[in-house]
Amino acid sequence: MHRRAFLQAPLITVISKQPQYYHAWPTMARRANGELVIAYSGGREGHIDPFGRVEFSRSKDNGKTWSWPQVIMDTPIDDRDAGIVETPRGTLLVTTFTSLAYEKILSEAKGWDPARIERWQSVQRATSASERNSLLGTWMLRSTDGGLHWSAPYRVPLNSPHGPVALRDGRLLYAGKRLWDAKAEIGVCESTDDGLTWRWLAEIPTRPGDSALQYHELHAVQAADGRLIVHVRNQNPANDRETLQSESTDGGKTWTAPRPIGVWGLPSHLLRLADGRLVMTYGYRRDPRGNHARLSRDHGQTWSEPIVISNDGKGDIGYPSTVEIAPGKLLTLWYESKRSGSVTATLPEPPFSELRLASWTL
Repeated sequence: MHRRAFLQAPLITVISKQPQYYHAWPTMARRANGELVIAYSGGREGHIDPFGRVEFSRSKDNGKTWSWPQVIMDTPIDDRDAGIVETPRGTLLVTTFTSLAYEKILSEAKGWDPARIERWQSVQRATSASERNSLLGTWMLRSTDGGLHWSAPYRVPLNSPHGPVALRDGRLLYAGKRLWDAKAEIGVCESTDDGLTWRWLAEIPTRPGDSALQYHELHAVQAADGRLIVHVRNQNPANDRETLQSESTDGGKTWTAPRPIGVWGLPSHLLRLADGRLVMTYGYRRDPRGNHARLSRDHGQTWSEPIVISNDGKGDIGYPSTVEIAPGKLLTLWYESKRSGSVTATLPEPPFSELRLASWTL
């Protein structure tokens, strides 16, 4: 039985405004002025397709109402997981990566409605194969005016779903994985110029017997004692689909080998609360499916029993991120579909997915 740490049951609302689309892999951040901002992949037909684009929305009333989504990146191929952070200077940074995984699905399509095949094929007609390959990469966008205007996407060395974090020394730290790279390294990059440029800082080692190919979707936080903590989605046979943890005590220059922390579920989003405690939130894809959180009162050395945020999921679900809007009052954002996230070429119709927001109190 999962321990519930709520003073009251969480209030869950749907905040996505286009029910005809599949929304996925969102991240939420709270700005210094109290505004909430989110970035995610929208405009989709399903978990993998050629239509994904990066969208941005904001709330000025602690998540009660949200602006109409603003499309901030839409390449001719699939634009996926979107992270967002506000830097100490007030700049908004959004991260994403591009993919051609949909091409295999299209090549094997059977039993599809002709109109659906035509939609997918029409995307391919816009570019040549070489042009599509040139668009593969890990990307970042910047806004220095609160999201009114955005830079062109520029390449960064790695990617993770929830993007970089700000450190108390003014640096930005981005923990992630080198995609489309034969080595598939995981590690951290740093920026000292407000996210304009990024320098590879350090590789995170693998455990004996593990392959870095099976480490994915990292996220970092700086604990109140200064320690840097990174969570890693693990799909190596040992601790398969558990969250692993690596730490640095020298500002990110060196890292411990990832270790299991007894948490089945992924990927993890990390947040330091105003009182110094840490919160990790993660998707839980075992029945009853949902989203869980855990607390650490000792700077990430140990984690509490799970706190159930939601447990009524039927299909594709997760990638939660959390913000604190008042002491002990939290909001968690995730995406949820009534269908499985597994993709097959014979899928009769798209599994539409929505963004859900839960308000809960510790």
